[in-house]
Amino acid sequence: MLVLTRFTVDPAEEAGFRPAIEEALVVLSEQRGYVDGTVGRNVDDPTLWVLQTRWEGPGAYRRALSAYDVKLRAWETLGRALDEPTAYEVVRPGEALNEARPRG
Repeated sequence: MLVLTRFTVDPAEEAGFRPAIEEALVVLSEQRGYVDGTVGRNVDDPTLWVLQTRWEGPGAYRRALSAYDVKLRAWETLGRALDEPTAYEVVRPGEALNEARPRG
C-alpha cells in the first residue's frame, strides 16, 4: 500500500517543518509493516511537501498511526497534512484491483 501525505508549508516555517517531517518518517519507519518512505518538496512550488510511505497493507498503516510513539513524536506534524485521501493500492500489471465495496 502506498500513502501520499501532502503538506503546505509557509516559507517562514520551513526551517522547523523539515526536521519535524523527517522525525515523522523516522518514527513511522520503526513501526511494524513499514516498507519504505521518503520526504519530498515540490520543485515548482517549494511550499508543497510530501511524505510518501509504503506499507505491507492498510492494517499495518492504520496500526502505525495508532502507535504510542507515533502519537507522541509525529502526530502534531502529521496533523498539518492537507485534508485529502492519502492511501492508495499499488497497481501492478495484470493483477486484479481491490473491489470498492462498503464494509459490512
